[in-house]
Amino acid sequence: MLFSTVDILLNAVEARVLGALVEKDLTTPEYYPLSLNALVNACNQKSNRDPVMNLTEDTVREAMRGLDNKGLAGAADNMVSRVTKYEHRLQEAYNFTRHEIAIFAELLLRGPQTPGELRNRAERMHTFDDLGIAQSTLQRLMKREPPLVKVLARQPGTKEARYAHLFSGDVESWQPDATSEIAAAGNSADAERIAHLENQVENLQSQIADLQQQFAAFRKQFE
Repeated sequence: MLFSTVDILLNAVEARVLGALVEKDLTTPEYYPLSLNALVNACNQKSNRDPVMNLTEDTVREAMRGLDNKGLAGAADNMVSRVTKYEHRLQEAYNFTRHEIAIFAELLLRGPQTPGELRNRAERMHTFDDLGIAQSTLQRLMKREPPLVKVLARQPGTKEARYAHLFSGDVESWQPDATSEIAAAGNSADAERIAHLENQVENLQSQIADLQQQFAAFRKQFE
C-alpha cells in the first residue's frame, strides 16, 4: 500500500523516530528491531542528528503510536524476547531501493542537505560509488507520485542547493549551516575537506554509540 505525503504528515519527533529505526536497521541489523530504551537512545544520539534531541520514553512511545497509525512503523513480531521491540515499515510502504532508503533516512535525521553531504553521511548505511548516484537517487525520489523530496532554492552566497524530504509537509526555505557558510566564503576546497573531516568524526561517534548500545544489551542478558 502506498501513502501520499498529505496522509502521513509527520511531526519532528515522528520523523526522528522513523529515521532512527531505519538507520539502526541498516547499520546494526543484529540488534534490530529496537527495544523502547534502545530506540530512545538512538533518537537522542549526539552524532548524526540535527537537531540533537532529548526525548523521553513517553514521547517516543507516543510518536510510535502516530507512526503505527500511519502504517510506517510498529511493534515487531517477537517470539524470542518478552520485551516489546519496534521496527519501521518504510520499505513495505514505498518499496525503496537501498540507495533511496539510506538517503531518505539521512534527510529524516538531519534535515535538508546537499547531495555531497548526503552521499558522505549515508555511506555508513549503503555505499555510494560516486556523487552522481546520490544525485540520481534524489531525482528518483523527487519524481515519485506524489514527490517525496524537493530541491530548495539556493540561498544567496551558497554553492550548492539542498534537498528536503516532504514527510513533514512542504519546505519553503532552509538557512545554511556552518559548513555552507564556509563554502560561501570562497574557499570551496577547504570547505570540502572540513566537511569530510566532520563526517569522519560523526561516523566515529556513531560507531562508539552503537558499541555502547551493543555492550549494554549484552550486559543486560546477565543481570
